[in-house]
Amino acid sequence: MGNADEYPAAVNVESVHHRVEVPPPQPFIKSFANTLKETLMPDDPLRQFKNQSPRRKFVLGLQYVFPILEWGSKYSLASFKSDLIAGITIASLAIPQGISYAKLANLPPILGLYSSFVPPLIYAVMGSSRDLAVGTVAVASLLTASMLGSEVNAAENPTLYLHLAFTATFFAGLFETALGVFRLGFIVDFLSHATIVGFMAGAATVVILQQLKGILGLDRFTHATDVVSVMKSVFSQTHQWRWESAVLGIAFLFFLMLARFLSQRRKNLFWISAMAPLTTVILGTLLVYLTHAEKHGVQVIGELKKGLNPPSIMDLSFGSAYLTTAIKTGIVTGVLALAEGIAVGRSFAMFKNYNIDGNKEMIAFGMMNIVGSCTSCYLTTGPFSRSAVNFNAGCKTAVSNIVMAFAVMVTLLVLTPLFHYTPIVVLSAIIIAAMLGLIDYNAAIHLWHVDKFDFFVCISAYIGVVFGSVTVGLVTAVGLSLLRVLLFVARPRTLVLGNLPDTKIYRNVEQYPKTDSVPGILILDIGAPIYFANASYLRERILRWIDDEEDKLKDSGETTSLQYVILDMGAVGNIDTSGISMLEELKKNADRRDLKFVLVNPGAEVMKKMSKSKLIETIGQDWIFLTVGEAVGACKYMLHSYKPKSDTDSV
Repeated sequence: MGNADEYPAAVNVESVHHRVEVPPPQPFIKSFANTLKETLMPDDPLRQFKNQSPRRKFVLGLQYVFPILEWGSKYSLASFKSDLIAGITIASLAIPQGISYAKLANLPPILGLYSSFVPPLIYAVMGSSRDLAVGTVAVASLLTASMLGSEVNAAENPTLYLHLAFTATFFAGLFETALGVFRLGFIVDFLSHATIVGFMAGAATVVILQQLKGILGLDRFTHATDVVSVMKSVFSQTHQWRWESAVLGIAFLFFLMLARFLSQRRKNLFWISAMAPLTTVILGTLLVYLTHAEKHGVQVIGELKKGLNPPSIMDLSFGSAYLTTAIKTGIVTGVLALAEGIAVGRSFAMFKNYNIDGNKEMIAFGMMNIVGSCTSCYLTTGPFSRSAVNFNAGCKTAVSNIVMAFAVMVTLLVLTPLFHYTPIVVLSAIIIAAMLGLIDYNAAIHLWHVDKFDFFVCISAYIGVVFGSVTVGLVTAVGLSLLRVLLFVARPRTLVLGNLPDTKIYRNVEQYPKTDSVPGILILDIGAPIYFANASYLRERILRWIDDEEDKLKDSGETTSLQYVILDMGAVGNIDTSGISMLEELKKNADRRDLKFVLVNPGAEVMKKMSKSKLIETIGQDWIFLTVGEAVGACKYMLHSYKPKSDTDSV
């Protein structure tokens, strides 16, 4: 084979194949603006403002920020009837859950009711989901207790702990609002489905273990969340186990699980599961009151302060020595709250064939937590259990949240004294029943069947939470997910393509074993953008493909040697200077081996950068083709019509 420079240009390029064009140049500012728009505003939220009068733009702007102004004008009495039933139903779930989760966060139980009053009103005005029911969640409550409790003991310094909880909620809201305003919601996407499944299951397991304190009626309990510490704390106090409390707890847990079983068997009985927590609270309170069980070792909630949310804006501890802990707690719990709330909202929106705006949701969650932190509330989002009840109860709009808020308001003004004798063990049973629903073993099995690495991420998150801490599990899972992203970027797939018989179609030879190789031509497909992170890997991998192909031809005794290397760059959406340098090196290496280097279908950005770097001139415009079929046709033509000088001919 002769030197690659001896190959003539592909014959009559204009008549043989379509020319791959270099896009017209754009001013830098315009190009940068387009890139920024595609990155931050893929949904083009400003489209609705085009060609509108200033007054109409103002109205649309208000409707964008406050969606209730858009659908409120069309609201009907029939919708209100449905929302009224749904709101009362979710209030019956929100009241006992709110009290339970506040205890889980080591906060006064009344805060659970406060957090089910103000935030739902804010979300009803600013949220875009019709089905989301707002309230506190167990995982965020556990995280609050774990992260703040590592610095401040809630029992020894309850006032400081309470103020830090409000401060953490404020920063969670601030972070969520900033993500929505600056349209950075893609950050939440780094919490993959596998990460969330494993983390939620691990957190649910930890929460269940923590409830052994209430079930067994223990006064002292470990502040650690790992399973070893919890089991050690439980079995080191066997002499303090209270059988009365345990019997009550098991009985109420059985009742709650039976109610859930019946609701799952028949969808029209959803209300049984929704009413079960409030029913257990009422029954448990009556039982304790009538039998004076609080005098026999059954712990009760005690007095709940009567009245609406007191202002807490002056309690935000911006000057505290623990401000860093509050900020960290706010960001971590805020991201998890966003991930859960948006995922739940999108799931139910899919069932009713409407869309929700993720960035609007972030702003709504953020504002309800900012306002909540100033009105004695802690972190809230859209929990799945409450939203599922809202959906099944037939809600039509976010008015169901307003109805729930008013029901909670009545409870705060009138009914709080009735909760004095509510046993702690009932709250523990409610939490355990709710947490069992978060351990989604079917999802883990599905991950195992579909993607082993995702299953590994899921199990790592679970083990990290259960045997380490909530933070360790979350960091481990997110770290593994990021590692996978980096591997996708740094180690992209390169595939050998072959020809499907009797077609001009070229596909992966491993996926399509019946494809035919083209003698003398190696066709490679690059499946990712070429950046500094993968340029060296791609260079080495492509050279290895070339070596393997040459060895295969030698071993098979083929008379035709390798003469052309075709790179299909259809999937290469972009390239940086390291990628350009890599292609230049491949071209030089091909020249030294007497091989011709051919490119297929480079994208607009790739062509633009290759043009500016003069790489097109180096390779030759005639050796850049629009399709693999055209490239192979030109190479075949050259192979059959042009025979390079052999060593004997040159002598």
